[in-house]
Amino acid sequence: MGENNNFEEQNKLPELKLDAKQAQGFLSFFKTLPHDPRAVRVFDRRDYYTAHGENAVFIAKIYYHTTTALRQLGSGSNGLSSVSISKNMFETIARDLLLERTDHTLELYEGSGSNWRLAKSGTPGNLGSFEDVLFANYEMQDSPVVVALFPNFRENGCTVGLSYVDLTKRVLGLAEFLDDSHFTNVESALVALSCKECLLPMESGKSSDCKTLHDVFTRCGVMLTERKKNEFKTRDLVQDLGRLVKGPIEPVRDLVSGFQFAPGALGALMSYAELLADESNYGNYSITKYNLNSYMRLDSAAMRALNVLESKTDANKNFSLFGLMNRTCTAGMGKRLLHMWLKQPLIDVDAINSRLDLVQAFVEDTALRQDLRQHLKRISDIERLMHIVEKRRAGLQHIVKLYQSIIRLPYIKSALQRYDGQFSLLIKEKYLEFLVLWTDGDHLNKFIALVENAVDLDQLDNGEYMISPSYDDALGALKGEQESLERQIHNLHRQTASDLDLPLDKGLKLDKGTQYGHVFRITKKEEPKIRKKLTTQFIVLETRKDGVKFTNTKLKKLGDQYQTIFEEYKSCQKELVDRVVRIAATFSEVFENLSGLLSELDVLLSFADLASSCPTPYTRPDITPSEVGGIILEGSRHPCVEAQDWVNFIPNDCKLVRRKSWFQMITGPNMGGKSTFIRQIGVNILMAQVGSFVPCNKASISVRDCIFARVGAGDCQLRGVSTFMQEMLETASILKGATDRSLIIIDELGRGTSTYDGFGLAWAICEHLVQVIKAPTLFATHFHELTALADEKDDQDPHMKQIVGVANYHVSAHIDPSNRKLTMLYKVEPGACDQSFGIHVAEFANFPESVVALAREKAAELEDFSPTAIISDDARKECYVVPMSCDALTLQLVSTFEGLYHSGLTSPFNKASIRVYILECVETLVTKFPYDLNLVGSKRKRECDTDDISKGTARAHQFLKDFSDLPLETMDLKQALQQISNLKDGLEKDARSVV
Repeated sequence: MGENNNFEEQNKLPELKLDAKQAQGFLSFFKTLPHDPRAVRVFDRRDYYTAHGENAVFIAKIYYHTTTALRQLGSGSNGLSSVSISKNMFETIARDLLLERTDHTLELYEGSGSNWRLAKSGTPGNLGSFEDVLFANYEMQDSPVVVALFPNFRENGCTVGLSYVDLTKRVLGLAEFLDDSHFTNVESALVALSCKECLLPMESGKSSDCKTLHDVFTRCGVMLTERKKNEFKTRDLVQDLGRLVKGPIEPVRDLVSGFQFAPGALGALMSYAELLADESNYGNYSITKYNLNSYMRLDSAAMRALNVLESKTDANKNFSLFGLMNRTCTAGMGKRLLHMWLKQPLIDVDAINSRLDLVQAFVEDTALRQDLRQHLKRISDIERLMHIVEKRRAGLQHIVKLYQSIIRLPYIKSALQRYDGQFSLLIKEKYLEFLVLWTDGDHLNKFIALVENAVDLDQLDNGEYMISPSYDDALGALKGEQESLERQIHNLHRQTASDLDLPLDKGLKLDKGTQYGHVFRITKKEEPKIRKKLTTQFIVLETRKDGVKFTNTKLKKLGDQYQTIFEEYKSCQKELVDRVVRIAATFSEVFENLSGLLSELDVLLSFADLASSCPTPYTRPDITPSEVGGIILEGSRHPCVEAQDWVNFIPNDCKLVRRKSWFQMITGPNMGGKSTFIRQIGVNILMAQVGSFVPCNKASISVRDCIFARVGAGDCQLRGVSTFMQEMLETASILKGATDRSLIIIDELGRGTSTYDGFGLAWAICEHLVQVIKAPTLFATHFHELTALADEKDDQDPHMKQIVGVANYHVSAHIDPSNRKLTMLYKVEPGACDQSFGIHVAEFANFPESVVALAREKAAELEDFSPTAIISDDARKECYVVPMSCDALTLQLVSTFEGLYHSGLTSPFNKASIRVYILECVETLVTKFPYDLNLVGSKRKRECDTDDISKGTARAHQFLKDFSDLPLETMDLKQALQQISNLKDGLEKDARSVV
């Protein structure tokens, strides 16, 4: 109860205390502010904050969840909606706006009356001076990055100039690349860089191109900031970089000259971030060329599908891969590196194996792992502390935290030196040599000596961060004077107590306050005893409930002298603290390298801890280059699913073998585990390429350059995008961006439109993936007809290549014949699923019995039309007449062909689409029963004998074969339609003869 009251007390609405004059002055100022729909403006009123107008309504609704929090400032037409904000609530709002959302900027104003100025401003990409507010009580989870894009649209695509700045690590980057109409390269770059905000020139291209690019920003959670085109300039760029970047100017000039559009983006970025306005940036930045092909590429769809990063909706931390793998010990550094690694998995086999070697060393040596993790728990966020030091915003507490971190290094060093396993040479090269170098007398030992000499470490236990008086002669002299005056004051205190015949401290107290300085105090009870002396020998200053405060000329004189010396001492302390901070900043390079080393060690120890502590331990994967080997996962599990308390996970094998099972079609019932299975393969591969052990009994992985995933698209009505359209956009990205070195995961493609459209698209996409892209693919579907792809042979169509490498798998389920109860077995086995279980799943969901019964009846009725329907010889032969005339059938064929012909689909995609779609359409309408194409009607029945059925089916198949043999790719539309018309006439003639 007490905690709840405390929370309410901290977050309750402060009173809006403005008199009429103050309110009028503020209203006149507020009207002068320019309209900015993105800006949330907060006004600092010392004890509390306020927001006004649209911002006040926004804060009341989003953070207070009620408009009753609103107050009116002013009256009538001049009235302004206002809301007051406590300090705690302001921190909450700032963290949400700048770290979680990507649709607002934050501005903080200071002042009074009508005189206000902008004191702080921040955006999701540039946290600005809000870092102290944001991370005072919270670790910095991710380094915000701002990207600038300079797209140059051409008929054959778009050349994108990209630059980025990481303001925490002080890194500038440049890249330039060709991109497709879906901006797949831009999207993967935004994901890999953890971009929070992107600058774009106004009117940089056609509206359709811009809309596609804006959609990419939305998907990636990136704030778009448009800037004038003239800001994307390169004038004086090299000269400006010369002031920012450490080292000589020649390499910088050479790097910039190698790009055409990226320098313009960098110019706009430097201007926007005002890098040159802060002198602490000079000589502290590094610049690099960013290569998109340095890491595995992941787009936003893959990140969501594989649950790589945390979500607010996660029931627990193990729902996401980051939450599961984050067992880091350092304060923030390890988490940020893990974030980056998960978005930038490696593709270099040697680099992956180097990480795996280190993880193996830590897995095998439990004592080493536990020892190192205990020491790392004492390490502060060195990276962020040095950022504060370099910005000259540091105090002694930051310097002391750095000192307390690096005095742990000898323990880390000795723990690593004790390791004598098979990877001792690697540990020596990666860590020990650097630790030995950085802790010598010219590097961090010099910093330790500085702190031990400069800081009064004895005062740390009292929570005081002070410069040691022995560090500086002037400070020592002032400290001596201060202590001398303190002794004199205490002597006077004893003498006065004796003169007044009062016990020391209990009777006569010595107080020190900001108003009067040093004063004597007695209780009101004792005041009558010395009243006469008080009035004659002392000056009474204040009489209150807690007693009477008084002084005399001696105490006042000593107190004034003490205050003067104290102010001088404080001023000298401040100057010395500034000097120590400046000296500490000269160690930035070694601290930067040290933070990188300790972060890496932290993350690899985290991987080892995860691999060892799971109920079923993880295993080290064998890594092969992308052009050789397959993807063999024996006993693979989904790491996040098996980590849930209520799950008893059933492992499965996955064997993606080139030219045998490189493309796997997975069928089976809903809830049977198809989606989990295909996702766990992607997650296992991502984990392996990050350098982690994987949840398998045995694993061999051919490195993938990209993971594409389409596993369920949500509606985006706000952008006018339906579920199916979103599905098609994601699939288009796969078809445009995937290579034979990618991994493709697709779940339920084509179910968002009509059965025939969806099946045609699914078939065509599968064929394109198998024959053109040739990437290993896991394709989960309820289109059981797609399993026929595995049986396609080249003798069916001489114009098409033989389809090889397709294998069918299914998730197994068991139906008890006595009670029709469905049991999911969650095992993935070879072969296609032989039935659908949709109605059984509906029974799982407790559908009404009448609904289930009707569903079974309708399903059985429709199965009579299926090509696999079995008609008993003993049963009466009955069938339905095709409910479509010959003319209607012809019209359907022609319009279908014509629409696909003009759709712009290119070979071989158009061939696959046209053939599959029309063949399926005709087969559904014609081949499943004896037919009379001239009869029209629904469910008209006539008796048929077996010969009729055979003849009808044979003639229909002949029609299909004749149609499939047409060389559509070499015919124009007129020729094709004439040939179809001829086939139709022959079919119509034969139909009449049957009837």
